[in-house]
Amino acid sequence: MIRRLLHTSLALALACAAAGAAAQAWPAKPIRMIVPYTPGGYTDNMARGVGEPLARALGTTVIFENRPGANSILGAEMLAKSAPDGYTLGTVIAAHSANATLYPKLPFDVQKDFAPVALISVAPLILVANNDFPAKSVAEFIAYAKANPGRINFGSSGNGAAAHLTMEYLKGLTGTSMQHVPYKGTAPALTDLIGGAIGVMFDVPATMMPHVRAGKIRALGVTSDKRVGGAPEVPTFNESGMPGFLASSWAMVLAPAGTPADIVNRLATEITRVVRGQAFRDRFESQGIIPAGGTPEEAAAFLRTEVAKWGKVIRDANVKVD
Repeated sequence: MIRRLLHTSLALALACAAAGAAAQAWPAKPIRMIVPYTPGGYTDNMARGVGEPLARALGTTVIFENRPGANSILGAEMLAKSAPDGYTLGTVIAAHSANATLYPKLPFDVQKDFAPVALISVAPLILVANNDFPAKSVAEFIAYAKANPGRINFGSSGNGAAAHLTMEYLKGLTGTSMQHVPYKGTAPALTDLIGGAIGVMFDVPATMMPHVRAGKIRALGVTSDKRVGGAPEVPTFNESGMPGFLASSWAMVLAPAGTPADIVNRLATEITRVVRGQAFRDRFESQGIIPAGGTPEEAAAFLRTEVAKWGKVIRDANVKVD
């Protein structure tokens, strides 16, 4: 009996030593970063904005793999089904949290099948209107919407997008009624906004502010708790009589569920160092993007909050996707 216990103890010790050695050796090969959107957008910029300096910090290579489709579901499914060994990561945005409610038959659980690593950044949205729209402020917009139920057409980059759900959130809080006009991307929606086919829309400051400054559209308010870089002249909804109205897109790094905790923690530490560094701030804060960072536990709590928040908005507004 004693001999058996000694053998068991020795086997466990050797297994632990081997696991420790494996963890110390990580990363021993390139890391793949799945981006479930096309190159060049917010998600891709955030993935590369952290992935490239992360590779230098870890002494390895990060290979970016753009896998767009189905509102990020295709890329997220690939990530969920990857080996949890620290060599496959993914960058998702707010749509990931909304998908939990928008798509009741997802091929994965948006929380249980992933290990949140770190929040990269938050991108508040800005409410803009065409130049002929009667309102010139958030307060005037809400007053006009209440006085003209169902008469305002608002655009978005698509059903279930952050821009769409943010307006549904605003409608629910203010008791207003507006008509949603979904587009296949921000560009065609913006074209129709400038042309007057729709009255208002939400989107990120980096996309909207050049057109505001060119005099093509008007900015009414931004959905952050304080004014943002890239749009310092635009008041927040807090300043405009709607305290607590906060909404945004955001970017987060995930790993497959079961990825070793020591690897996840190391990744979080390095990502936080990157996004809170001056180089990242210089590159992105002027676009209205707010650096985040933090622990895996904080990222998981943030994701839980977002799933609950947007789930309620989707159910209350009866939002359906095609």
